[in-house]
Amino acid sequence: MVSLGDISRDMDILIFCKALSDPTRIRLIHILDRHELSVNEIVAVMGMGQSRISRHLKILTDAGLLSCRRDGVWAFYGVPSEGSGRNFVTAVREWLRQEPDLEADMVRAAEVLEARRKSTSRFFDTIATDWDRLRLEILGPFDLNATLLDRAGKPGLAVDLGCGTGELLRGLAAQARSVIGVDYSMEMLAEAERRFLEEGLEGDFRLGAIEHLPVGDGVADLAVISLALHHLPDPEGGIRDAARILVPGGVLLLADFDRHEKEFLRERFGDRWLGFAEETIRRFLDGAGFELMELETFTLPSSLRLHLYRAIRRA
Repeated sequence: MVSLGDISRDMDILIFCKALSDPTRIRLIHILDRHELSVNEIVAVMGMGQSRISRHLKILTDAGLLSCRRDGVWAFYGVPSEGSGRNFVTAVREWLRQEPDLEADMVRAAEVLEARRKSTSRFFDTIATDWDRLRLEILGPFDLNATLLDRAGKPGLAVDLGCGTGELLRGLAAQARSVIGVDYSMEMLAEAERRFLEEGLEGDFRLGAIEHLPVGDGVADLAVISLALHHLPDPEGGIRDAARILVPGGVLLLADFDRHEKEFLRERFGDRWLGFAEETIRRFLDGAGFELMELETFTLPSSLRLHLYRAIRRA
């Protein structure tokens, strides 16, 4: 547990306490300690005007209790991942969580995250039958599925998180004893199941969010997240739940884009995040209990860089 003694011994404590000397800013810290949100999402959760919210966000950011992460033209706020500001928030976290008046904010934040998921689900429902063709626009001749299958081995149970139309899952079915495909789009799952039936393959298809997988604890030998993380409302939560379903020593294969500035991908492909910096994924993996074993990088014809991480769940 972090104590106030872990905070640097200058005037940080005074600065932090002054920054929190307002009920609105206390609410903001409580929310953004749990979730990284855009300004519009924060406005929706708090039920206040944007100018008022922006003023409070600036005070907290200037004090070092929040950080602002730019993602293309979007800006997201959250508690810093390290430093004295993070230590201070960690030290007061339990006090904040014991305040019943703050729980309503967490309910509204959960509703905002669910709205994100439903928006993504509607997008993929409409393009399910065209998805494989659309992926080729980005990947070109690079065969990501074959690359993943080469590294998948022969697991007992393999779970494809964000399985889409089941293209990768069909390959996994030939290598694993059993497979589960999870997706938040009913149309994508229906298309995947239809293709499995046509080819006489056996697979278990489950509707659900990657951050809250409909899979038991410690049952999978392999989990794959292929070009799905950048669609998630909570990518760090998705990696955490992937760890939950894996046996100790189980393998996570994670493929996603490096940070980029191709804003058009949000509209064209429903991307939530414009890729992830390597250090961000490393932090997510470490926080979820993974040990990174290998990182490969591929440059696509579209000039995007794709990172492929192979990580092991620690015992």
